[in-house]
Amino acid sequence: MATQMFEGKGHAAVYQKYRFEPGKELQQTILTYLQEKRTNPAELVVDVGCGTGQGTRFLAEHFKKVVGTDISEAQIQEAKDSHPPPNVSYLACPAEELPFEDASVDVLTSFTAAHWFDIEKFMREANRVMKPGGCVVLSTYTVDMSLRYGNCSEKLTKVFRETWDMLLKYSHSRIKYVLEDYKEIFEALPFPDKKRITDIFDKIPMTVAGVVGYMESASPYQVFLKNDPKAAKSVLQETEKRMLETMGVSSPETPVEFWVRHVCVLGCK
Repeated sequence: MATQMFEGKGHAAVYQKYRFEPGKELQQTILTYLQEKRTNPAELVVDVGCGTGQGTRFLAEHFKKVVGTDISEAQIQEAKDSHPPPNVSYLACPAEELPFEDASVDVLTSFTAAHWFDIEKFMREANRVMKPGGCVVLSTYTVDMSLRYGNCSEKLTKVFRETWDMLLKYSHSRIKYVLEDYKEIFEALPFPDKKRITDIFDKIPMTVAGVVGYMESASPYQVFLKNDPKAAKSVLQETEKRMLETMGVSSPETPVEFWVRHVCVLGCK
């Protein structure tokens, strides 16, 4: 069964504000793969579990028609409210029940979402809607992130990771798919022509406030927030304070580099 973790309007708004689009290295990996595999231009690209549209917006720059789908009405509403380009549309539906005809989709993607799906049912559905020669792209960033700023990158990362590790105690069991670098998801993909890349590194430009906001948008933090709102908010406030002290600055808008590692599962039907 699929897991719904991003339902509320408040969570969707935080997600829209702080989640980042796929980094340049990940984008290049995906585009290079699709150029290698596809002989015809893609007519229909479907981004499953699109959230508020971070990955969908990247795809819209390269393909004629992109549809973002998500099980959360609140996330889809945020995506629609963000003024999508004319070649993008959004609709709410489960990843395991996509409203597309058999063999109608050229490219099917999912950014940091496939681990929430019912993997077996989703793979059957992906196989059903894909055209022969169509491609699947399933990626996620991993939990081993780091921060870079001047000569205090190591100390700054330590502050971030102490909070992050504490929040991960509230993780859903499905985070196991991320912790194992999507190995099980790769094995479940029903196409023999497939590969898994586990060492795509991107540096995402962020601010201190953006890094704290990213933690706020994460599902483990939202679980913590429901359990103990006062303690959860206090943890983020204290983390921001410690980060600023470590950097020797006072403004939460101070830029930092957020380094992430992506895992990407690629397959061609």
